[in-house]
Amino acid sequence: MNYLRLAMAQINPVVGDLEGNKKKILHYLRLAKDKRADFVTFPELCVCGYPPEDLLLNSSFVEDNVKILQQIQETIDSSVVCVGFADKGDDCKVYNAAALLRQGKLKGTYRKIHLPNYGVFDEKRHFYPGTYCCLLELGPIVAGITICEDIWYPEVIQQLSRQGAHLIFNISASPHHEGKGRLRERMIKELAKENHVFLAYTNLVGGQDELVFDGQSLVVDAEGNLLARGKSFEEELLIIDLAINDLIHAQQFSHEYQAKKSKAKHYPLQRISLPFSPKEEQNPILFYKPPRLSPLAEVYGALVLGVRDYVQKNGFHKVAIGLSGGIDSALVAVLAVDALGQENVVGVIMPSQFSSSETQEDARHLADNLKIKHLNLSIDGLYQGYVKTLEEVFENYKPDVTEENLQARIRGNLLMALSNKFGWLVLTTGNKSETSVGYCTLYGDTAGGFAVIKDVPKTLVYHLVRYLNKKAGYDLIPQSIIDRAPSAELAPDQKDQDMLPPYPLLDAILKRYVEKDESFSQIVAAGYEPGIVKKVITMVDRNEYKRRQSPPGIKITPRAFGKDRRMPITNRYWRNNIHSR
Repeated sequence: MNYLRLAMAQINPVVGDLEGNKKKILHYLRLAKDKRADFVTFPELCVCGYPPEDLLLNSSFVEDNVKILQQIQETIDSSVVCVGFADKGDDCKVYNAAALLRQGKLKGTYRKIHLPNYGVFDEKRHFYPGTYCCLLELGPIVAGITICEDIWYPEVIQQLSRQGAHLIFNISASPHHEGKGRLRERMIKELAKENHVFLAYTNLVGGQDELVFDGQSLVVDAEGNLLARGKSFEEELLIIDLAINDLIHAQQFSHEYQAKKSKAKHYPLQRISLPFSPKEEQNPILFYKPPRLSPLAEVYGALVLGVRDYVQKNGFHKVAIGLSGGIDSALVAVLAVDALGQENVVGVIMPSQFSSSETQEDARHLADNLKIKHLNLSIDGLYQGYVKTLEEVFENYKPDVTEENLQARIRGNLLMALSNKFGWLVLTTGNKSETSVGYCTLYGDTAGGFAVIKDVPKTLVYHLVRYLNKKAGYDLIPQSIIDRAPSAELAPDQKDQDMLPPYPLLDAILKRYVEKDESFSQIVAAGYEPGIVKKVITMVDRNEYKRRQSPPGIKITPRAFGKDRRMPITNRYWRNNIHSR
């Protein structure tokens, strides 16, 4: 039987590293050649990295990425190669494009039609939309070329199928959040089955600032059956042989279905014809489906990859973490060790007069379990110096949150001093629940270069820690850390719940308000006590200024602070609305 051998290069480029990305692409092209691939796909904008953001406003950046593409195309021989790049038209407009390369030449270019402009996406700021669909004729095979968002709009796939496509290629850079891989796979299966086409989806992998790309490239047949799936959070070259007869037979569907599809929106069509002689394979590569990660393993994998790539792509080698003996810093420390290795993680224990012996012992115990270097820097003397300096100014005022925040800021200063002296990147340890309501100190525990778990709710922190201990087979993170009531330890007998609702309740309200954009009235109607809802919403809105000044962190929920959720700092809408009720 004759087959089309497809090689899907699920790679991790670096934004702006044009030479480095070229070397990576050429490496995977050599691997594909060794496997005798007929067609090789690379992810969306892999030449320049995704998302390049306002680098695209610099004409030299776009021109340089085109030059790199030209250097890549000179190396191509008999395989057909589809590569994502930023294209510049004769009208000087910039497009998100896919280049079709063969035998040292650019055989055609497809420009992305649907530009996402929601959530973390801002493509209409940087690109013009394409205006035509693209069909590639490879001997008996007809293939459609699409880019990422195009397949979320049914009319593009419908038109390609109506025009005779047996197979649709989609090159993508789809950011991860909880459950995104399953959602994507379900959508692609439904799309393939509905349009009677095979669909080959090549996704980016890697961390880029707040975003993580999970890979999980897919091939599904015309009945929506999964034929191949790439690994999660890892680079790889996914190889599969597609039977020519199966591809061609997929287009033999009913007149009723053709009539239904004839009503789809129509785009001008570009056809590219290239000679292709299918080879007979005695031992075809047909199925490759690594087991799916569990939901917790998937979240953890995204966090590890996000930490590793942010640290390494920005030229750091070691990180420093303030170890408080609490559960958040414990999780961040384990993540850092898994991402970077124990030799590249330094824990810093900074006790005050309010730090219990139990938390200090837990911090040391954790450091010993992880086999990381740890420093002990008492802040008592520094704190007393601050109090003495401010004594006269504060003479008629009782101690309050000011003195608590002084301690946090002293710790932030010490961590940043270590960063300056030794070149360590400081990882902050605040979770999404605290970040949402501002239960953190600006220039204190928010000081640092990367906020690893800023999009991880407190309840999920506990789930992840229990998952890690189960995976390790022992209490890698001491059970006493898990059992202890959360506390900032900035005042005697202080507990988080003195200021906040219980975390399960808080996280449930935050999910509705922050991630689902529900109003005060909608949340109350769902059964939540109005006074608590009012308090939480007020805290969220009042602390936008803190979030705006905090370091970037890894997106793992459907709606994270930063690129996803952009609120004005000066904002009285909800405050006036809820207090008028």
